[in-house]
Amino acid sequence: MRKKLNFKEVLLVGSLLFGLFFGAGNLIFPLELGQRAGVNLTSVTIGFLISAIGLPILGIVATGLSDSDSLFDSAKPAGNSFAYFFTILLYLTIGPGFAIPRTATVSYEVGLKEFVKANDTLFLLVFSLVFFLLAFYFAIKEGNLIDTIGKYMTPIFLILLAFIGIMGLVKPMGKAASVSPIEKYQSSPFTVGIIDGYNTLDAPASLAFAVLIISSIKNLGVKDPADIGKETLKAGLVCLLCMGIVYSSLAFLGSTSAHIMDGGENGAIILAKIASHYLGSVGHILLSLIVFIACLKTAIGLISACSEMFSTMLSLNISYKKYCIIFSIVSFLIANLGLSRIISLSIPVLMFLYPLSIALIFLSIFSIKTGKREKIYKWTLAFTAAAAFFDLLVNLPESISKSHIVENILLVPNKFLPGFSLGFGWVLPAILGFIIGYIIDKNTKKGKITYTTGK
Repeated sequence: MRKKLNFKEVLLVGSLLFGLFFGAGNLIFPLELGQRAGVNLTSVTIGFLISAIGLPILGIVATGLSDSDSLFDSAKPAGNSFAYFFTILLYLTIGPGFAIPRTATVSYEVGLKEFVKANDTLFLLVFSLVFFLLAFYFAIKEGNLIDTIGKYMTPIFLILLAFIGIMGLVKPMGKAASVSPIEKYQSSPFTVGIIDGYNTLDAPASLAFAVLIISSIKNLGVKDPADIGKETLKAGLVCLLCMGIVYSSLAFLGSTSAHIMDGGENGAIILAKIASHYLGSVGHILLSLIVFIACLKTAIGLISACSEMFSTMLSLNISYKKYCIIFSIVSFLIANLGLSRIISLSIPVLMFLYPLSIALIFLSIFSIKTGKREKIYKWTLAFTAAAAFFDLLVNLPESISKSHIVENILLVPNKFLPGFSLGFGWVLPAILGFIIGYIIDKNTKKGKITYTTGK
């Protein structure tokens, strides 16, 4: 049995990680924060990179170290009820709730919105209908046409992005980090950048799809969980470097773009205007086509993955094909809210989901030494969920978050949870939950435990 991968294999797995996390849909966020962060560009970007790249890689490593076979398996030490709840919530979030609809709206706004304007609602309706009919067709057909096309489109996409990035350095649209930041980025820009990274959805997704990377490493001959974790970390550094370059370049482009366009646009529209600026109309059309195919490929994969998971895990007598139909219809309806609306509605859910995901990642890492102890998992995740619920409330639409009842509820975390105003009020409760669970477990003679590499 092998203990480690050679250099070429590390690069191979690193490229697989890059392919897993690199998506056209996520490119909009560094552009947007770059344009809005102003003089605080560097600190915001660093924070973004930590949560958008660092946490997902840590999630893959944690799953490998804990010898977990799936997302459900990772969450199961906290009890079957929590495992079902968390798995369903996560897949709905990275599926028909937000991520799948976003693939349609991103490709639409990059390619068409700039040209339709007055008939925006109608064109989005028609475009998203065609988009999800195609996604549904390929999801149930399970053919490889889109995968084959994607193999060629992704390199071309990267070449176009590289060209735009180089042009941004050689012939910038303006001076980077030279304008005043919008109100959101004026105070605590580093922590705001971390929260912005939540929009990528990659940390929760890493827990769901880690098995793909781990299986690849096992197929290369590395079987021991501790060794898998180490090799995943090495490959993760390759991915970190590549994704870091891509995201940082886009943040820089977004920052310089503030000099040629009005603020307030979402990242998809910013990308479209930058493409037109550097590539002209023909280049913009080519980029739009590639983004469309990349987003369609992502939508097909997510519809298939979610349908497969629900049809396998839940005993509801609903077939894979029926789930594909359901998720395609739901995604179509949500997509017609528009990209900006989808992003704003996703924030409350992400502020609840991310703390649980981060807590689960660290519990998986600690299980190397402690084993998957039920009481530690349950107390830690219960305290985390309770605190994260306050984050959900404060990020709801103002008609709810500013209501008398909610404002009275939020007096508690504002007074007693350090870092709550920054989105990190859950950290102290998570630590306290871990300590309490550890103490109770130590004093329980027959605590439920599943050992992994810590045995």
